Amino acid sequence: MSSHHIIREKQEPALYIHELGNFNEEYLGQLLEWSPTVLVAASEYEKVISLELKVDIVVGNLPMGVALQEDIRIIPKPKEGLEDAMEFLVKEKYPAVNVISKVNSFDDLTCYLPDINLVLFTERSKYYAVKNGFSVWKPAGTVFLIDVIAYFEADNLMQQETGEFMVVEDGLVSFRFQVPYLFIGELL
Repeated sequence: MSSHHIIREKQEPALYIHELGNFNEEYLGQLLEWSPTVLVAASEYEKVISLELKVDIVVGNLPMGVALQEDIRIIPKPKEGLEDAMEFLVKEKYPAVNVISKVNSFDDLTCYLPDINLVLFTERSKYYAVKNGFSVWKPAGTVFLIDVIAYFEADNLMQQETGEFMVVEDGLVSFRFQVPYLFIGELL
């Protein structure tokens, strides 16, 4: 798998690979389809280049002797978690980022949501933040994973005994709530 290196103007969401794990290569290919800026955590760099992907930016310090691809920018001295990558993307005025991680939590990321549209991918699901009044068309049986940390109302959605939420019939699912964001997940 390879990505084409072309001149970009931040039209596509950047891709930050924080923890690749066993992320599906087909989904990875879809995220790379429009040649986004690719950021990679230093700990994942060698695994990512072994997939023949072109990396634009490494977040963190690489061990001595690691062979670098051409034209790589390094953001040294990482803070905790995803903060360095998010701060760089916000400072560079990227409108959106797809993040691949093993953790599906927005706990450390909510402060960035006013400045960047963020979608968090894990091996099995994708999570995103929505604002009050968000609506989306989904077929019946679609499963939403919603961490119920605040009261919300939704049309065309029924909570299952497993805690997941299922779309009742083909059509719009609309969300209403009072908190700034609701975090919704979908199975890949």
